[in-house]
Amino acid sequence: MIRPLALLVSLPFALAHAQETAPQQQEAVPAQDAAATDPALLPLAAPAQAPLQPFVADYQVYRDGKRVGDATLQVVRLEADRWRVDLGLRGTRGLVRLVGLNIEQSTLFDVADGQYRPLSQSTVRHALFSGKKNTGVYDWSTHSAIWQGDVKKDRRAAVPLQDGDMSALLINLAIVRDATPGKQLQYRFVDDGRVRNHEYLVSPELEKVTVDDLDYNAMRVNRVRSGSEETILWVSYGVPTPIRMVQRKDGQDVTDLRLIQYTRSQ
Repeated sequence: MIRPLALLVSLPFALAHAQETAPQQQEAVPAQDAAATDPALLPLAAPAQAPLQPFVADYQVYRDGKRVGDATLQVVRLEADRWRVDLGLRGTRGLVRLVGLNIEQSTLFDVADGQYRPLSQSTVRHALFSGKKNTGVYDWSTHSAIWQGDVKKDRRAAVPLQDGDMSALLINLAIVRDATPGKQLQYRFVDDGRVRNHEYLVSPELEKVTVDDLDYNAMRVNRVRSGSEETILWVSYGVPTPIRMVQRKDGQDVTDLRLIQYTRSQ
């Protein structure tokens, strides 16, 4: 079973609330059409990432080099300075749904002192004959979080919160925001009743990453000290979402998300 990707990561996902709708999106720009001016192709001296803004990104999902599904990652601006990030994975090959590739996850959040602060989180896992759902609430007035639904018994107790704590989906957004060559990144993962310290190392040099026939100059970001699990993200200046996200366990690919296109909105 795939866990949330602080990649998503640890894979983070959620049902969009029916009453909350995304702003009208601009026309999607395939990566190939934007190649001539894409900031991802700028040299190392490119500026830092732009402030958070809404976007929709489409990915293809691979496992062991074979395409097994599609994914959509989006950030939506809501009222009262609130935001929502959603990730949905959909399996497209035979019995893929039996191995955990039909998942939806969301985190409702705000931005406090420049930090992405989770307010609630939900995960829905679809299976062939059943499904599982859990929801979590981050109460910053009491600095505690609690999860309900299909949650293991040892994860149902309230979790004490610290300033800066984030869900897996928010950690992905923070990596895009914070990555610079050679930098070490540290975040505290609080999601699904679990608490973990996540540490990432950004490669000192840019490397070429080819996705959907487009070459990006990207920063490779590796999670360190993660045991048998390996998480790698590639991020590029000016692109609001990771170019590629790979999660491996015991040396074998679990998920490999490759960006196809993304759309910004106001």
